[in-house]
Parts: sequence; structure tokens; C-alpha cells
Amino acid sequence: MSQNESSPLKSSSSSLQVFSMMSLSPSLGSSYPWLKELKSEERGLYLIHLLLTCANHVATGSLENANIALEQISELASPDGDTMQRIAAYFTEALADRILKTWPGLHKAINSTRVVDLVSEQALVRRLFFEVFPFLKAAFLLVNQAIIEAMEGEKVVHVIDLDAAEPMQWIALIRGLSARPEGPPHLRITGIHVRKEVLDHMGHRLSEEAEKLDIPFQFNPVVGELEDLDVERLHVKTGEAVAISSVLRLHSLLASDDEPLRKKLPLALKNSNGIHLQRALQMSQNTLGELLEKDTVDGYSPSPDSASSSPLSSPVSPKVDTFLTALRGLLPKLVVITEQDSNHNGSTLMERLLESLHSYAALFDCLESTVSRASSDRLKLEKMLFGNEIKNIISCEGAERKERHEKLEKWIQRLDSAGFCNVPLSYYGMLQAKTLLQGYNCNGYKMKGENGCVMICWQDRPMFSVSAWRCRNSL
Repeated sequence: MSQNESSPLKSSSSSLQVFSMMSLSPSLGSSYPWLKELKSEERGLYLIHLLLTCANHVATGSLENANIALEQISELASPDGDTMQRIAAYFTEALADRILKTWPGLHKAINSTRVVDLVSEQALVRRLFFEVFPFLKAAFLLVNQAIIEAMEGEKVVHVIDLDAAEPMQWIALIRGLSARPEGPPHLRITGIHVRKEVLDHMGHRLSEEAEKLDIPFQFNPVVGELEDLDVERLHVKTGEAVAISSVLRLHSLLASDDEPLRKKLPLALKNSNGIHLQRALQMSQNTLGELLEKDTVDGYSPSPDSASSSPLSSPVSPKVDTFLTALRGLLPKLVVITEQDSNHNGSTLMERLLESLHSYAALFDCLESTVSRASSDRLKLEKMLFGNEIKNIISCEGAERKERHEKLEKWIQRLDSAGFCNVPLSYYGMLQAKTLLQGYNCNGYKMKGENGCVMICWQDRPMFSVSAWRCRNSL
């Protein structure tokens, strides 16, 4: 949020008390002229109040009241406004989509003529994300350096990319391996992706680079979804030193049909949406900026373990556990995992809304600080990437909810249970990544080590984690 929009409120607490006592009544009509008179900070606080109120109505099935809240939010939210207005616009869309799913026929009819090439759209926004933010570039530096160090002295190296979408990562690795004092190894890269043309493009780019540097190289494309992967298709051969890289991919394997479990939740957990709302209406921060930066919403602080109390948030997940065990069976010399460091896999709507509100506020704030509001690339990123992720987190349940980002602590538990142990990332790799972040001429990008892993941050908030692993001695 820009400086001219973050002046302190004289009494934000009293303002919110007034907001919380206002009746969201149909009698207010479709026009709310007094909303337009709110100052930026007051508007931001009221938007948060309305989002939480609306989410609580949605969670409890009070759809008429949810509709009234959405009407007021629509008067204030805007996809091209300030940070809070933009965030509210996408959370509003997600809540509305969740309401529409109450009537499956209506939801299907409204979306029946929507033609979207999701894979092409994802490729476009991922490229934009790579170009606009330094997060993935820093992660690629850390991943490649870990692989180069682990493969020292190896003559045949096989790298398996679980989401082969970005050839630049492996072009940099090829260049790094070509500079080895002992000479480059024979390199084989296996790429997994749902689209053959993406893999064809990557194979062409990498083969071209390897030929220029005179490195023996082979590309093995595997077309298909990661959750359907048969490890036999990876064609791991005896004598190969195997490295596996997963960038923002493993969390999707956490998706499962949790509806049967949801019906068995204790009453106290089912009612926790209302408890979160009551806490969220006790705000006492001086400014909206402080509210978002301090990770506090009226007495409710999202914490790394906040989702652990829920039976649906347990690190146990048969699908991902089976997958990690299958990877362990390949006896890789190194596995490097990059994931968004957030709690978006809570069991209740309110829990996910509060957690995602904070994490996406940091991403939107990052854009606000570095990219013009009028930038078309910024609008595409916010709508096609962040907006779609928010919609999936808020609107979807069961196997349809793919964006189940979790904190590093959960991944450590899973990998340890699957028979892996942590390999501390090297100082040299961290130094390269830190230098890259500093080159963005923005003080907000930071990096810190944590238990041998690396957290890439915006301000003091961890945004992405990078961790390296090897097999323990025995299966």
C-alpha cells in the first residue's frame, strides 16, 4: 500500500465497532453513498469486516445475508483500485462462486459457454510471475546449486522435473555443469507436463543449449498429470545419479475428497467460523497497513500451526505419502522442493479465508510497491493467477480444491515419514540467491535460513520455501 494511503486512523477500533453494529439490511437498497465518503484506511477496514461477515453467512448457509454483504462489498472493491480494493474484488468473486455452487445447475449454466485454455493460461501467468517477481529465479538458483554440489564427480546425471514448464532453469544448470573442473557429465533430463507442446519446446531449447556447450544430453518427455504418474515411465537406469526437482507442484497432490470426513467433524469445529468472526470484529490496529503487515486480524493471528488442530489438516495424506514413497524407491541422490509457504489447507471456510487474506495481501502489496497499478501484466497476474488461486481456495472443496499450500513444517514431517533426511542448502547457493534479490532494487525482498532450508520473503513474511533432501540409509 502506498504511503499516501496509510495515514493513521484516529480511532480505528471505534470505527470497526460502528461497522460491526451496522445492519446489512435489504432496506439499504443498491446504493450506499456514505461508503464513497470513507477514507482509504476506513474503507480497507470495512472491506475486511464485510468479507468476514459475508464468509460467515456463506459458511452458515445464510445466503440472503451473504448477498446483502456482497452488494456492499461491490460498492467498495475494485480490481484496479488500491491494494485492499483489489484483494476484496477477488475474494468477493470467490465467495460469490461458492454461493452459486449451492445451485449446481445454475453454476454450470453460467459457466457453460466459458471457453478457457487453462493450460495455456497457466503457462502465460507463470511466465509473468517468473518475470515480475524474483521468487522463482531465486528458487532456481538454490535448486541448481544444490544439484551441482550433490552431483560432484558423477559421470551420468539424471534430473527429473515434476513440472517441466520453465526451460531457463535447466539452461542455467547445463551451463553450470559445463563449467565443472572435471568436465560435464552425461546429462539426462526427464520433464513431466500435461501438454506435449510444452515438453517439445523445452526439449528443443535444452538440446540446443547442450549442443552449443558440447554436453552429452538426452531429454525424456513424460506427458500426463503428476497424480497419475507411473514411475516406470521415468526410465531411471542403473548407474545414474538421480536428482528430483518439484517447484510449486507437490501441494496439488494433497487434494482429496474430504467430504465424508467433513460430515464427521465435531460440532465445536463446525461452529468455529462464528468464533473467528467474533475475533475478527475486535480490531485495534492503527492502520490497515499495520493490520496486514503484523499478520493480525482482531485477535486472530494466523500461525504456522494454526491449521494443525483440525483433523483435516493433519500431515497424513495417502496420495502424497504414496507418491513420496514411490520417489524414495528411485533412490535419488537429491530431492529439492519449492513450495508456497502458507496455510491454505484448513478445514473451515473462515480459517482458509483468514489465512489466504494475509498471504495474498503480501503478494498484492509486493506488486503495489514494485509495479504500476495501470500495468496490464499486473492485472493479468492478479486476475489469472492470484484471483484463480483465491477462488480455488475459497470456492472449492474435496478433490476440486487443488491449491492446498502448507507451511514448511508440514513438508518436513511428510518427507521425514517417507524416509528422507534434510540436506542443508549451501552458503554459496544462498549467497547467489541473496545477490539476485538485492539486484531488484527493492528492500522488501529478503531471505533467511531455517533448519537448513531457505525462506524467500516479502518484508518479514515467508512467501516460498526451498528445501533439499536425500534418502536415509535404509528403506
